[in-house]
Amino acid sequence: MSKKASASDAELILKLYDLRREPEMRKARNWVLMEFWPKNADEFVNMANAMGTQENAWLRQVGGYWDMAAAMVMHGAINADLFLESGVSGEMVFLYAKLQPFLKEARKKLNSPALMGNVEHVILENKFGRERLKVVSARVESRVKAMAGSKS
Repeated sequence: MSKKASASDAELILKLYDLRREPEMRKARNWVLMEFWPKNADEFVNMANAMGTQENAWLRQVGGYWDMAAAMVMHGAINADLFLESGVSGEMVFLYAKLQPFLKEARKKLNSPALMGNVEHVILENKFGRERLKVVSARVESRVKAMAGSKS
């Protein structure tokens, strides 16, 4: 358990929430979370390398947002337990759960060992984060299976 959450932790969380409400960020979040379902590292790497496309910009915007927010947690600016509440960072855990199965390979192929590193650290170094990841990963796995079944 991290230190007790303070009013300044809550204030930063609310500022992060305001950033998520920006119109382009809403489009980016919708695409990354609902439409972008890479099946493997190569599909992720292809999108990460598709510079100049709207989808690449959205992927970088959402990934960068969550990595930045997680960095604030890692460096003590935001209480980890508060940050890991589902209403605060549920999307981050969902995104990580989607990419985790092939993230190590994607990092290698992109020569980017720190890709989603802050996100990974915040989730895996916190008991509550690890527990949430298990639940969310099961949901993601079910969704992937359902999508594969609907395409056959």
